[in-house]
Amino acid sequence: MTEQHVTEQPLTNAVVVLSGKDGSDLSILGRVHGAILMSNHPELAQQFIDDAIASDFDNLLVTSMRYVDVQ
Repeated sequence: MTEQHVTEQPLTNAVVVLSGKDGSDLSILGRVHGAILMSNHPELAQQFIDDAIASDFDNLLVTSMRYVDVQ
């Protein structure tokens, strides 16, 4: 597996706290999706889902960081 680094600004202004929360894939997917729906770009919510579930758990995390500010 190659390392993936996220260095650019997220696509939305949403902030999602993952530290200390349920780390299951469905929990993360739901929290990020909900935050996108309430962000400045709610139209990206379905695209996030499609991108996030396209591969494995690592892809879900990288995709989440691409769409929201993960803390």
